[in-house]
Amino acid sequence: MYAIVEFGGKQHKVAPKDIIEVNRLNKEPEKKVTFDKVLLISDGKKVEIGQPYVEGASVEAEVISQVKARKVIIFKYLRRKDSHKKTGHRQKLTKLLITKINK
Repeated sequence: MYAIVEFGGKQHKVAPKDIIEVNRLNKEPEKKVTFDKVLLISDGKKVEIGQPYVEGASVEAEVISQVKARKVIIFKYLRRKDSHKKTGHRQKLTKLLITKINK
């Protein structure tokens, strides 16, 4: 069984016991999170597609930890102008353990 969930402007394919990383949530570890915006549910035989969301469907998850992604390097350079600029960015993420998909 799997589902496609919309969260934070992105779509994630999830199944029970999956670990996913989403944009930072203001939740502490060991807390429960419920996603109501379920776009699709499949149990292997039957596929339900929402218009835009599947009614009565939800996905439950548990917060594992708050982490940072790998550093992304931004390097701007203008040739022959003696101009360059190097910056970096690390996105803050939340790791979630998908516990249950409800129909």
